[in-house]
Amino acid sequence: MRYRAVISYFGAAYVGWQRQLNGLSVQQVLEEALTKVFGAPTSCTASGRTDAGVHAEGQVVHFDAETSIPDEKIPFAVNAELPWDISMLLCERAADDFNARFHAKRKTYCYRLYLSRHRRPLLDPTHEHIPIPLDITAMRDAARVIEGVHDFKCFEAAGSVVKNTVREVYGVRIVTGSLPTIPMPTPDPALADVPMLLNLTDPREFNCTVDISVTGNGFLYNMVRIIAGTLVYVGMGKLGVEDVKNALDSGDRTLAGKTLPAKGLHLIEVVYD
Repeated sequence: MRYRAVISYFGAAYVGWQRQLNGLSVQQVLEEALTKVFGAPTSCTASGRTDAGVHAEGQVVHFDAETSIPDEKIPFAVNAELPWDISMLLCERAADDFNARFHAKRKTYCYRLYLSRHRRPLLDPTHEHIPIPLDITAMRDAARVIEGVHDFKCFEAAGSVVKNTVREVYGVRIVTGSLPTIPMPTPDPALADVPMLLNLTDPREFNCTVDISVTGNGFLYNMVRIIAGTLVYVGMGKLGVEDVKNALDSGDRTLAGKTLPAKGLHLIEVVYD
């Protein structure tokens, strides 16, 4: 019997999704848990690989198993064998020919940032810290340039062996959110006339989270992290909309922004039509 499951994981401790010789992978840990639950060697195939340190909220996998465990109970059984940073969220029977990788039609990744003068330790494991304001309007203008069918060679990291770098990006959305307010101690009346050294209401701080979501039919090596880095450079004023157009037209990686760290990247959703 073939099953389809949705997996979530915090990727900091792993060398990525795929089994590798140089460290522990999410695939290895999940397959070991499945093998314990079903009492037979069980392998699984994912919608695609995620790199070392990348997280997933909606990775999709398929596997074959013979079990009397009801579908809705399988996640409970599997999660009992998994560490805290990997969890099966959903499991259901699938068609015998279902393939999590080859049948995927579109994927959404989200790169998460937070803008704050100082680091926020509770956000740092899953967000990239930007200590200066960003021009969100300019970033959204540049994001529209990236949408559509393009040769995305300028957003491909070195080391890729892919020959065809044409992809379709269905949408790039940039959404901001509020950061928790900084708790302030009760003012001391004796210090009423002492000027504050830190103005927490300074609008230039622009304290917020920024989610850059990219939906496409496929992605090149580090493509979303480079897109996010390019849009951050636009927000900083280091690049303009025309610069992004030129990078796409030329395919020149040096004209795009830097590759942002893996910790901010999340695989959100895989869609199967």
